[in-house]
Amino acid sequence: MTSIPHSQASHRETVPSMADKAALIDIICGAARILPVITIEREQDILPLADALAAGGLRTLEVTLRSEHGLAAIRLLREQRPELCVGAGTVLDELMLAEAEAAGAQFVVTPGCTAELLRAGVYSPLPLIPGISSASEIMLGYALGYRRFKLFPAEICGGIKALKAFGGPFPGIRFCPTGGVNPGNLRDYMALPNVMCVGGTWMMDKTWIREGDWQRVETSSAEALKLLG
Repeated sequence: MTSIPHSQASHRETVPSMADKAALIDIICGAARILPVITIEREQDILPLADALAAGGLRTLEVTLRSEHGLAAIRLLREQRPELCVGAGTVLDELMLAEAEAAGAQFVVTPGCTAELLRAGVYSPLPLIPGISSASEIMLGYALGYRRFKLFPAEICGGIKALKAFGGPFPGIRFCPTGGVNPGNLRDYMALPNVMCVGGTWMMDKTWIREGDWQRVETSSAEALKLLG
């Protein structure tokens, strides 16, 4: 996969428009509703964890690049579990974006945004959901054609009240709030018209993963979806 920005001129013709990418994000997030944010600590956990989440109904996964196993996990899941939708999370710069593309990620999520990374995302074939925590950051992305964002860390930067406030000046923007979302506030977030899905980790307790208690992961995932009806 050609890296960015050196290939922008040649890459531009094959890259979907920002509107097309927003539409694809809507499809991905609409199908997911809840996006598990996964950090793999042991290689042997990759497939059983994904299988447990999928058995519970969560088949769209955000695999973060916070650990050394992130890219390998994306590659393995794309090869061995093609029925799942697998994205890369915690993408911090252009190099990580290129690595996520090469690993086969189907979408990209970032914890924040820089002008450099936002520009790279415009020329990437992958739909990118930039992380924001302020109106200024939304405007930075908006100027480049972004209309779908991740609110992070959601609860710390205003949560439901912030999303309601953003709805006024940004009527065409939709969000995936992540950070502090849990079964207690899940339905309140999803009831907002500008929320397309939520991200979270509560269905993957580290103790369950460490002990290989995949049934707990499956049950917790199914219970989360039941809250949404």
